[in-house]
Amino acid sequence: MGETLDDRALVERILSGDRDLFTQLARRYEKRILNYVYRITHRYEEAHDLTQEIFIKVHVALDRYDPKFQFSTWIFRIAQNSAIDALRKKSLPEVSLTRTPGEDGEEGREREIPDPGVSPYRDLKNKELSAAIDVAIEKLPSDYRELIQLRHFGELSYEEIADMKKMPLGTVKNKLFRARNMLKDELESFVEPL
Repeated sequence: MGETLDDRALVERILSGDRDLFTQLARRYEKRILNYVYRITHRYEEAHDLTQEIFIKVHVALDRYDPKFQFSTWIFRIAQNSAIDALRKKSLPEVSLTRTPGEDGEEGREREIPDPGVSPYRDLKNKELSAAIDVAIEKLPSDYRELIQLRHFGELSYEEIADMKKMPLGTVKNKLFRARNMLKDELESFVEPL
């Protein structure tokens, strides 16, 4: 049976020449990074592509990782910066949903828009609740929204978040408590009375 190395030991072995172990490191974080990036971009295919780019960046910059810090903090910081950069670069032009005169001879007829696919998150049975949660999270102040995304979609520990955001642990816990209360109040209409 192969030994299970912690993140720091795995990085050390990769940097010592065992480059094949990078796949193992990537597997540990792939789903969490994808979920986290999706929560920022709200585009499933884009989140997939961006996740791949993030792992390329991590691979290239692995020698700059400082083992004094949690690896998860370092990789999520790269993910966050990459997702924010992608949002800044992306400005989608607006397109009319109806055809203009002379376009394919179909004046006034609605355009057909291809379905980009359905994310696993959207496959949940209660789509209405899922949409309400998305809206409620978007309504949170940005610092609270970011902490909720890191904790619940990035699955980072309180300590990792405190490390990443350079905040005292108590502040992280307090802000997450407040953010959850805001979400609870916002989603109150979806909770059935006992």
